Amino acid sequence: QLQLVESGGGLVQPGGSLRLSCAASGFPVDYYAIGWFRQAPGKERTGVSCISGRGGSTIFYADFVEGRFTTSRDNAKNTVYLQMNSLKPEDRAVYRCAVFRGQSCDRWQRKMAEYWGQGTEVTVST
Repeated sequence: QLQLVESGGGLVQPGGSLRLSCAASGFPVDYYAIGWFRQAPGKERTGVSCISGRGGSTIFYADFVEGRFTTSRDNAKNTVYLQMNSLKPEDRAVYRCAVFRGQSCDRWQRKMAEYWGQGTEVTVST
């Protein structure tokens, strides 16, 4: 069956790091575009990053990432990662990965995902 399972969230101090994982089953992550989104309490869901499919290396990041995050793909593990460094309190949110119809990240910018994971919570606090 097709599914996306996020993991790696937790509580970190400002300036700390987390690596989120998006483990896919039922389809190859190297074929489809995979994106990350986040939603803070009381706020709208917003895109974080997207990596293109078909084995491509085109990656997009939201402006607020500011070079702090890195998205990568491990085809052997069929998993997409989001490495987050220099975390700020404003990064607190539930992070979800999603797969898009097709191989480009065009639909990531429109938040038009085909399938969503359940989410993993990230808290940045002292």
